[in-house]
Amino acid sequence: MTLHVDRRPRGSGRAAASSAGAFPRFSAALVLWLIATGAMGVCALAGISAPQPLRFNLPLIAHGSGLLAGYGVTVMVVLMSRAPVLERGVGADRLARWHGFGGRAIFCLILVHALAATWAWAIGQKLGFWTAATNVLNMPGLYAAAIATALFVGIAALSAHAVRRKMSYEAWHLIHLLTYVAIALSFSHELAGPDLAGFPAVQVAWSFLYTFSFGLLLRYRVLEPVMQVWRHRLRVERVLDEGNGVASIILRGRHLNELNAESGQFFRWRFLSRKTWRSSHPFSISAAPHDEFLRITVKAVGDGTTLIHSIRPGTRVLAEGPYGAMTDGRRRGRGVLLIAGGVGITPMRALFESLPVNGSNLALLYRASSDEEVLFREELEQIASYRGAQLILVIGPASDPRTTISPENLRSAFPDLASRDVFICASPRFSGAVRAALLQAGLPRRQLHQEDFTF
Repeated sequence: MTLHVDRRPRGSGRAAASSAGAFPRFSAALVLWLIATGAMGVCALAGISAPQPLRFNLPLIAHGSGLLAGYGVTVMVVLMSRAPVLERGVGADRLARWHGFGGRAIFCLILVHALAATWAWAIGQKLGFWTAATNVLNMPGLYAAAIATALFVGIAALSAHAVRRKMSYEAWHLIHLLTYVAIALSFSHELAGPDLAGFPAVQVAWSFLYTFSFGLLLRYRVLEPVMQVWRHRLRVERVLDEGNGVASIILRGRHLNELNAESGQFFRWRFLSRKTWRSSHPFSISAAPHDEFLRITVKAVGDGTTLIHSIRPGTRVLAEGPYGAMTDGRRRGRGVLLIAGGVGITPMRALFESLPVNGSNLALLYRASSDEEVLFREELEQIASYRGAQLILVIGPASDPRTTISPENLRSAFPDLASRDVFICASPRFSGAVRAALLQAGLPRRQLHQEDFTF
């Protein structure tokens, strides 16, 4: 399938307007600073609210770990709220990594809190540990908190990589929703427990923190998609076979300029047919955003993506987004090198068309195992021709030394590599090899841009 290439001057039109940003963007450093500042405030509160220390200062450990766990829950909710200031500034993949790390940290803090609080009660009341545990459970809100803890333990166990990779995304997502049940069950214990009791102003602030974080979640993960369905009325116009298990889907709707989508970004697409409405999938737009249509390109790699290939024209589509920070906003230098592998060409093709960089300063290196697996060949050649850009097709098996992407080959092909920004989208193995080669070739790490999407 050949798509019309937008020949508007770079720096004008809708794509360039969106690059200015309809939303402010929080950098990763700023977000980490805000999280750390909040954590320090919580630790200070724990020091104030904890009673006189017993052995090993158990009350302080119990109060500190409990408050940090409660605070961490709100941070995790905000990180996964899909708020544009985070998605466009920090990036979806980095937010997901922070969420995974934070989830494990919160799980450990919950266990430390439960053990330290029970142990402190046992010492203070001169009871055995298990007798103290029974007494603690009889306190207000503790049965609900115990159920919440059990849920957190179960979710953590099922989120372990060895278990998760055997589960479908749909099953994992359904189980993960139990996290919200656990949070709700634990909230009354947090608010009325000894950590915050006697501090009305702090209780109000704590309640506001939870209200704000869940308000963001409701706004951007529930209301925004519903509003977009009503406002933009996206429908499938055509499904076009690209060969080798790949299909492009053209979607049309209304007021698409209001999405403020940028090349390099992705949406989470939910096709509202009988067989596909239960699942949403993250797919990058594979052509520069247009006022009248969007295009995505999907490779059939499982049951869900295979079903998408059989979607009928006219099917309504719920599109959450746009998300992602792998856009022109990340660019620091004058030159750009785009590197794609396989179906990873989809966001790179859109960037190749729309980045405000021309001539020898723009290059696309595209690797495929065979000629048949090269997607958008005609479109890429057309873009390279009218923009005066460099298009390099590396075709052959990864095991062939002649097609190896080495530091020496990169320096030879791009003598100015250290002054370029490099965007990568490919399989994990290929991405890892290219990343290592680029860094060995002298590319500064801050100029390497990549987003990976896993659950």
